[in-house]
Amino acid sequence: MANYKKITGIVLPIVIILSFIALFLFWPINTDGTLIKPDEKLAQGKAAFLSQKDTTSEKKPNIIILVADDLGKYDISLYGGKSTPTPQIDSLAASGVTFTDGYVSASICSPSRAGLLTGRYQERFGHEYQPGDRYPKNNLEYYAFKYVINTNNWRINDKINYPNEASIATQGLPKSEITFADLAKKQGYNTAIIGKWHLGHNKGFFPLDRGFDYHYGFYQAFSLYTPEDDNPDIINHHHKDFTDKTIWGNGRVGTGQIRRDTTIIKDKKYLTETFADEAEAFIDKNKDKPFLLYVPFNAPHTPFQVRKKYYERFPNVKDENKRVYFAMISALDDAVGRIREKVKKEGLEENTLIFFISDNGGADYTFATTNAPLKGGKFSHFEGGINVPFALSWKGKIKPHTVYKTPVSSLDIFSTIAAVTHSGLPKDRVYDGVDLVDVVNNNKEAHKDLYWRSGDAKAIRSGNWKLIISGKTHEKWLYDLSKDKSETTDLASKNPEKVKELQTALQTWEKGLVKPLWPNLTYYEFDFGKQKYFVDL
Repeated sequence: MANYKKITGIVLPIVIILSFIALFLFWPINTDGTLIKPDEKLAQGKAAFLSQKDTTSEKKPNIIILVADDLGKYDISLYGGKSTPTPQIDSLAASGVTFTDGYVSASICSPSRAGLLTGRYQERFGHEYQPGDRYPKNNLEYYAFKYVINTNNWRINDKINYPNEASIATQGLPKSEITFADLAKKQGYNTAIIGKWHLGHNKGFFPLDRGFDYHYGFYQAFSLYTPEDDNPDIINHHHKDFTDKTIWGNGRVGTGQIRRDTTIIKDKKYLTETFADEAEAFIDKNKDKPFLLYVPFNAPHTPFQVRKKYYERFPNVKDENKRVYFAMISALDDAVGRIREKVKKEGLEENTLIFFISDNGGADYTFATTNAPLKGGKFSHFEGGINVPFALSWKGKIKPHTVYKTPVSSLDIFSTIAAVTHSGLPKDRVYDGVDLVDVVNNNKEAHKDLYWRSGDAKAIRSGNWKLIISGKTHEKWLYDLSKDKSETTDLASKNPEKVKELQTALQTWEKGLVKPLWPNLTYYEFDFGKQKYFVDL
């Protein structure tokens, strides 16, 4: 009896303590059910603008927007990169203009695309962070992510009331925003998106809801290039970081499934090639009427998969990781060439404006690219994250072999489309781009200043000066890009007045922005030795 009481006296407190621990760990995290609603005034303005009839008589050019995913500027031969010959991308640029300082408005996928499609800094309408597919559901998930799981340089932010499922469903490119597909449809164009969307995957946010007549591709940030089924023609290369495991595990399920409009497609062909197939078919179908074709490739974003025929182009690359990456870029280059060749074959060159750009810099966390000589990479506001490949071609309208050396922005693509389609723009919102055809042909300055913000991480380029502010620590770095494109020498302490001037300009710009429409779950930590840089994602 004494032993029983002794054992009970020990076991019972342990059971009670473990019960409290279990209760704490599995206790649901507080959620926020706030539904994101579009700005009513802007929504009404959008409806009124798009209802206006096209009264122009000018001939309408076809428009093709080709977007690479996580392609570093110096991963291609256009800018002197030695790793991967890209003759098709180089040829596209040579037929028109190469921008030596092309920038995107964000250093990460979804916000960058939001700016690209609307011609407005995405922070103006709250699309500042990546949409959240899933948030921690209980304390166990939160603290495991924070302290147990190896998340590499991804860090979880402090716990908050996370959006619930209903709230998550309202995340995406705000319905009050006008896309370049909306502009084109208003002017009588047939429109298509072939590739990655990543701007919302619920009703009201689908591509077919946002001005596109046709969609082939996937909604999510990623998809497998081809299903893993022991295909002997495919080289699969896995990474050790935790995001890669998620991608391989969720590649072609849910929003990562391939769809033709609303029909799920079970296709095992290599996706980069399939996107080129689809683009050729769309051009063929619409060659006798004006069309806008948006082709956001997912190459060379992870997962690293490539057909052997591309892999075999790089026999001297011993690093398997780099070899697959270079081969994926080579496949992308071929696809770009096929689309351009189709335009040429159909006799449409002189009536087709083609853009090529990457959504952000190379993902240096894959260790397949470094973005060198630029500093940092995807996620960062250093040059490696936002200074990207950018070219424009329009036979007869842009002089071949033109090189434009002052900064331009991905936001300019929308404004250029508005100009060449004669669509006009509504007066109820601010637009941040310029007409690149006019700027290039008349050698104008496109932008005096360019801005970036992701939470507490901010940056401004004004002339050759660039100020970067780190999130969390609020440290400031100042660079003279005319002398230091690699951002190695911080001049902040020697130029306090310039720092103050640029910070004031940033603050003035921020007065025209709104709060993010949804919270960010994580931030990313860059370690540059003595310099730490944090950016919200």
